[in-house]
Amino acid sequence: MSNNKGLLIVYTGASGVGKGTIMKELLAKNPNLRLSVSATTRAPREGEVDGREYYFVSHERFDELIAEDGFLEHAEYVGNKYGTPKEPVFRMLDEGLDVILEIEVKGFLQVKKACPDCVTIFIAPPSFEELQARLRGRGTESEEVISERLKTAEQELQSQSLFDHVVVNDDLDRAVEEVLSIIKDRKNNG
Repeated sequence: MSNNKGLLIVYTGASGVGKGTIMKELLAKNPNLRLSVSATTRAPREGEVDGREYYFVSHERFDELIAEDGFLEHAEYVGNKYGTPKEPVFRMLDEGLDVILEIEVKGFLQVKKACPDCVTIFIAPPSFEELQARLRGRGTESEEVISERLKTAEQELQSQSLFDHVVVNDDLDRAVEEVLSIIKDRKNNG
């Protein structure tokens, strides 16, 4: 019976490493894969739909969910709270779907403790210099923001040894295939 259960995949990596780009490809190429939707206390941005990008909840409701042990992981960033609700994740896993959580390194530690059988994947840049070049090359953020992201990325990169798998994003197609292969191998070999 447990063979029909889905696989829980924790997916993280350094800021600016291309996690979102890889994720789009993974979801397009693996019809059994679902991206977990996080809850947040921040207001919806233009075009965001409740239940699609996030579950938008009040600070009070978020705190109730924490008290009810309703999150796999949760954290606070810049005055807003973010968390992965357990119920939809466990429902999809029970339906045999593989669920991927795209979360921060801090959240990974919480999920690994709650679900030790999960597969953990860290997306790394080819080098720190390459990551700097990518972030600066975007041209969308101030030098102050870029410096802050690089400082965060440096800390995140130090934690990659805690993960089951480290995938270097030096070539998008190869990185996508490597992640798909990790998922397939884990599904086939438990």
